[in-house]
Amino acid sequence: MSESVSSLHRAVLILRALAHPADDGEPGHRVSELAKALGQTQATTHRLLQQLVDEGLVEQQPASRRYRLGLEFFALAARAGDAGGLRALCRPALLRLGAALGDSVFLLVRQGFDALCLDRWEGPFPIRSFTGDIGGRVPLGIGQGSMAILAHLPEAERDEVMRYNVPRLRALGSFDEVYLRAESARARQRGYAATNSGLLDGMAGAAVPVFDRNGGVVAALSIGTLANRLDDERLPVVIELMQREARALSAQINPLDRALRRPTEELGAAGSADRSPGRTMGAAPAIEFPAAPMAPPAQKRSRRRTP
Repeated sequence: MSESVSSLHRAVLILRALAHPADDGEPGHRVSELAKALGQTQATTHRLLQQLVDEGLVEQQPASRRYRLGLEFFALAARAGDAGGLRALCRPALLRLGAALGDSVFLLVRQGFDALCLDRWEGPFPIRSFTGDIGGRVPLGIGQGSMAILAHLPEAERDEVMRYNVPRLRALGSFDEVYLRAESARARQRGYAATNSGLLDGMAGAAVPVFDRNGGVVAALSIGTLANRLDDERLPVVIELMQREARALSAQINPLDRALRRPTEELGAAGSADRSPGRTMGAAPAIEFPAAPMAPPAQKRSRRRTP
């Protein structure tokens, strides 16, 4: 191994070490700790750290003299997340599920207090959905896809969403805080959401959460179909297929993908999207909901993973 390649390898090892918390729980790492953990001399470790500092990938805290990942590192990671976009990444999964199941498939992401339909594959059966077209939205907790997302948010954030959304759902009668808490707990325990709310007569659905590489819920894969096509015998097969696709996606999703923070930007091409088979444009949502408040809670990332 040449000296330049060896130095690069050691520098990458340092970056990976800095991505983990220090043994003493304090922010940042000491040179001596890094050198010992990586089997390098302190002189070599210090030299490589200084080169990484010069590039902005690492920064040294003035008070403690410890090192941590720098802003430029996170900027690069964020730009890497934009390479394909969440919608493009998930599109093949929607196609496979649509072909395998013969039902309409949806990709939902969170936007504030709502779930936004980021993509949709239309099956052969005429259905109604809460979100309607790509770009449509529904309050978190209504419909299987948005329930799968709500159920796997961090507890404090989940409580905040429920507090804001319950007043928006009063017109639906039984959709109160008790219902949302019970159904979200059931979805967390099962690992999927499949309760039929009865709001869309003759319709049924199921959804599984999609996590990023850090274990934070970022989206849901959902199907919508006729109620008689989702009986107790078929449901486990549907869930298994969706969970398989969700697991494969989770390994590829960058937590810093800007689509997770600004999902509507992913829809910029949807207005003039290709009208290819399976992409519906213009379908109306089955139910209109009041708009969400203007100041949604911060979208923190959960660290839970599916079993």
